[in-house]
Amino acid sequence: MGGVSTVDRAERVPKQDRSRATRQRLLEAAVSCLAEHGWAGSTVSVVAERAGVSRGAAQHHFPTREDLFTAAVEYVAEERSTALRDLFPDGAAGDRHAVVAALVDLYTGPLFRAALHLWVAASNEEQLRPRVTELESRVGRETHRIAVELLSADESLPGVRETVQGLLDMARGLGLANLLTDDAARRERVVAQWAGLLEESLG
Repeated sequence: MGGVSTVDRAERVPKQDRSRATRQRLLEAAVSCLAEHGWAGSTVSVVAERAGVSRGAAQHHFPTREDLFTAAVEYVAEERSTALRDLFPDGAAGDRHAVVAALVDLYTGPLFRAALHLWVAASNEEQLRPRVTELESRVGRETHRIAVELLSADESLPGVRETVQGLLDMARGLGLANLLTDDAARRERVVAQWAGLLEESLG
């Protein structure tokens, strides 16, 4: 009986690693392009060139433009969720100000810029809309869950779920304001105010 030789196995593993690395480069390049150039300026060819791979290699991993950009925003959203959880490995009940600041930071980086361009595109692109809607719903649920955990919020109490959701809506609004101007000073004051309000309402 024939089997897979040691040489074949040795060749396959690096090939799988290279494929994974290529996919990651494409995803990161797609997010950067989307944040910088918007949907209209972000084609598969532009992303492939930025990632340093051929257009054919890009299409091997992501057959359509929608596949590429939906996967890219999802990838970085998951990375940001992981980073947020890792900021407070032992919980953060004692420092709600730090939690509010970290949540606001989620909405002021390149991921939010890229996601915003994707939302605008989805409002006009029928193919894209259901995929982006589903993705945003999933990312939103995950962010809400992380926020509840980090704030030690008891959602069985009246108004607590709405308070946490209001915090996330506020953070998104600050992210929008930051797209046009560096709003850091005002953002710090708003973060301090919200941290105080949460201490009062969450106990």
